[in-house]
Amino acid sequence: MDRKRTALTVAAAGTAAGVAGLVLIASPAGADETPPVLPPISAEALVQSTIEAHVPSLAGAVELRNDIGLPIPGLPQVSGDNVARVYADGTGRGRVSLKDGSGERTFVQDGTTTWLWSSANRSVTKFDSAKGADPKEVEDKLADPAAAAKEVVDLIKESSTVSVDGTARVAGRSVYQLVLTPKPTERTLLREVRVSVDSETRVPLRLEVLANGQSEPALRVGFTEFSTGAQDPALFTFTPPAGAKVVEGSTEGKNEGDREDLFKAANLKIVGDGWDTVATGQVPAALLSAQVPQSGERQAVDVTSMLKRLGKEVSGPFGTGYAISTKVGTALVTTDGRIAVGAVPQQVLIDALGQK
Repeated sequence: MDRKRTALTVAAAGTAAGVAGLVLIASPAGADETPPVLPPISAEALVQSTIEAHVPSLAGAVELRNDIGLPIPGLPQVSGDNVARVYADGTGRGRVSLKDGSGERTFVQDGTTTWLWSSANRSVTKFDSAKGADPKEVEDKLADPAAAAKEVVDLIKESSTVSVDGTARVAGRSVYQLVLTPKPTERTLLREVRVSVDSETRVPLRLEVLANGQSEPALRVGFTEFSTGAQDPALFTFTPPAGAKVVEGSTEGKNEGDREDLFKAANLKIVGDGWDTVATGQVPAALLSAQVPQSGERQAVDVTSMLKRLGKEVSGPFGTGYAISTKVGTALVTTDGRIAVGAVPQQVLIDALGQK
């Protein structure tokens, strides 16, 4: 099974409890800016150059706007704020700093080790790249519009009608507007994906996904500041602060072996492809009765009660369950723990559950 496709599908739906998102998008440049005049380019050439683009040494600020319609764990509920500072040295080393309440979380990849620092609880998690650990989290992916856009474009390009919809300016840079719309055979809630591609570097600067019947993007991410050039090498090194608690990444259950066990336990599989891809799996029985902490002074609730509150009770050939809908996707969780999620109407999920 292709885990990247599974992750993107789950992200596109962004609906079930604990399912956090990665189908990302960004808004076009302001309407008051004069579009730049750029050399003509075919849609096919722009897609290919975007996928093959090398991320140069850069610094930037990233903005996230979330209008999915549900509070998704791991997805900041912000509008118009710069939520991250991003740095890269062009050779694989990078740094991402994310707002975290009154503090911040910092990810530093120094070439051999990835460090995760939380100023809120003064904790450090250390991942050894040589051991195959993958500390990528939702917020880290959201802070990287270029990588997110490449994955989305690569995933859906074959099932899309692709066009270049003029030019614009993003973060002070001249960009081509690459638009992917689902072919008529695709059963999806999404109307289009719009990617603002830097005319010079071909790095995606902003990505935007719009759902059917919605005038505004459901979720946006993109650079508000972007500049290329050599960065201070000190940005890509990390020394744990005095008194900070340091743990190995494997002790947090985020190494590749634990991730494999999670996928096996959930029995995840992909049904379909392109825009109407659906991820199906099995929620462990213990999770359905697990207690979920609530904000404030409210008592914790079990997952089933939360599903009743967030979704509607449904029945069909799959039995009974709960359907949760957002602007960009749907999740179906049956009472016996089966789950289907995708950026698709409910019937597509029911069809997917019926496939062996």
